[in-house]
Amino acid sequence: MPELPEVETIRRGIEPLIKDKQILGVTIRNGSLRWPVPEDLNEILAGQVVLGVSRRSKYLLVAFSHGTLIIHLGMTGHLRLIQQEAERRKHDHVELLFTEGSVLVFNDPRRFGSILWTANDPLQHQRLLSLGPEPFAKEFSATYLYAVSRRRTSIALKPFLMDAKVVVGVGNIYASEALFRAGVDPRKPACQVSQAAYAKIVAAVRSVLAESIAAGGTTIRDFADTDGNPGYFFQALQVYGRSDQPCVTCHEPIRQLRLGQRATYFCPHCQR
Repeated sequence: MPELPEVETIRRGIEPLIKDKQILGVTIRNGSLRWPVPEDLNEILAGQVVLGVSRRSKYLLVAFSHGTLIIHLGMTGHLRLIQQEAERRKHDHVELLFTEGSVLVFNDPRRFGSILWTANDPLQHQRLLSLGPEPFAKEFSATYLYAVSRRRTSIALKPFLMDAKVVVGVGNIYASEALFRAGVDPRKPACQVSQAAYAKIVAAVRSVLAESIAAGGTTIRDFADTDGNPGYFFQALQVYGRSDQPCVTCHEPIRQLRLGQRATYFCPHCQR
């Protein structure tokens, strides 16, 4: 599933290609995504100009003067810009045709993604309203994590960090990698982690995400950017997917277990 670095990579790739372009029309080939695509999307968007593309958590926000298109890539969704005469692919579900002839195509084999519309503040949309702070925002701090975690007495640290109501964008890969960098055991109860340890975690989360964004994200299975390139951060992974391989620091075997029904990788020697 594309996480924050992958979605940010796509945002950076798409915005300069579609900003200030006018939409000629919208084609919905299959509107049965995770939530139905608005049937009147063509009437809503035809003639409108893209003002910009931003991101909130894993949602892409395509801004227009009269509202916002909210796009979520789900598990297998991706966007690409093609010319109108280009060959279409299987699972091309929604197309935005621009007046100069290019087409933004939403492709999603598993159809867990979504394309929604709001005429109101997108941050107040029901899908975004309850989200936690962005990891690069000042609100995401050791003080904040320490305070929130005191109320979470029955959750381990890693699933706590992956809770989008606590902080957005720290998916499975990045949670494992950040906790390794911070030297904190992912199994430790979140409510027992000190504020000093949370300070290390905040710094590690930000550094891991920033490096992944710079590398174009992480491709484990099928993620690609708008040009079809994989994300190269997988080459820098220190614990994720390295079960029984030697730790890059102490050379003890990396362990794998399940926390919150997700595979978790860590070094029991380096992470306390």
